[in-house]
Amino acid sequence: MSELIDLDYKPTDEEPFMNERQKSYFRGKLIAWRNEILREARETLETLQQENSNLPDLADRASSETDRSIELRARDRQRKLISKIDSALARLDEGTYGFCEDTGEPIGLKRLDARPIATLSIEAQERHEKREKVYRDD
Repeated sequence: MSELIDLDYKPTDEEPFMNERQKSYFRGKLIAWRNEILREARETLETLQQENSNLPDLADRASSETDRSIELRARDRQRKLISKIDSALARLDEGTYGFCEDTGEPIGLKRLDARPIATLSIEAQERHEKREKVYRDD
C-alpha cells in the first residue's frame, strides 16, 4: 500500500471490480470520513467542557440543556457510524468489501462512492426495507 493515491482518481466500471486501486480509494475515503467525525467529536467535547452550566436564567439553562442533549444524540449516532466505518475497513482487509452480504454480487461503484459503508446492493437493500415495512405495518 505504498503507492501514492491519485487525488483525481474515481473508480470506474471499465476496470476490474475492487482492484488494488479501488481498495486504496475506498480505504482513503473511509479513513478521511472517520477522522472528520472524530475531529467533530473532539470539538463538541471541548465546547461542552467550556460551556458555563451555571447559567442564572432558568430559560437559558433549559435551552442549554436541550442543545447539549441534541448534540450528544448526534454524537451517539456518529459513534455508531464510526463502528460501521471500522467494519467496512475490516471488510477491505478481508477482501469482502464491495460485495453484497445477501447475494455476494458486487454492490456497485456508484453506491459505494455515495455510501462507502454499504453492505447490500440496491436491490437487496430495497428487499430488506420492504420486509421491514411489512413487519412494521403488522
